[in-house]
Amino acid sequence: MTRILQIRRGTSAQNDNFTGLNGEITMDTTNKTVRIHDGETLGGFALARHDEIDTEPFDINDVSADFWTALFATYQTHSVIHSESTGLLSVPSANFMDITFTCTQMPFRAEIILVCQSPEAGYSIDDEVRAFGVGNYANPGINTYLSNGVLHGRFFLGGQPIWVLHKIDGTQTNITNNKWKLKMIVYY
Repeated sequence: MTRILQIRRGTSAQNDNFTGLNGEITMDTTNKTVRIHDGETLGGFALARHDEIDTEPFDINDVSADFWTALFATYQTHSVIHSESTGLLSVPSANFMDITFTCTQMPFRAEIILVCQSPEAGYSIDDEVRAFGVGNYANPGINTYLSNGVLHGRFFLGGQPIWVLHKIDGTQTNITNNKWKLKMIVYY
């Protein structure tokens, strides 16, 4: 014998005046859809039928400029972004390099980049590389700290070699220190 499951049902008006239990499903016989209830919301939440869903493909180019302006205004954390960068610095052979900056506040972002000075690992002169590694660590960061009102940026090497991913084949390739320079940048 076949079993039949029948859920509560009623007209749209009846559903609008009903608060179902948390997780309860009811049928709206007027609109031929179902409603999901949370135990608190009068009328529950009507689910759309397939024929009510816009099936046109989404094109991001159709989004208005006003939408993007409002979005960025809402989530922008700084009204003006300032940056300060060092000049090109020699790759140190020491365990770390320490740089001071003129800004007197903690940055919201700090980065270090490699700048190619002589072709190596598929890179050309003046190519900038942000994704590199030191020893077993990929994408090393700068330790920034304030001391006596001066912002310091410290880059740790620990005596380990710096490597890049070869520009052409992606293999990890140790750099020759004198063929590259470092540049630190802080954003505040």
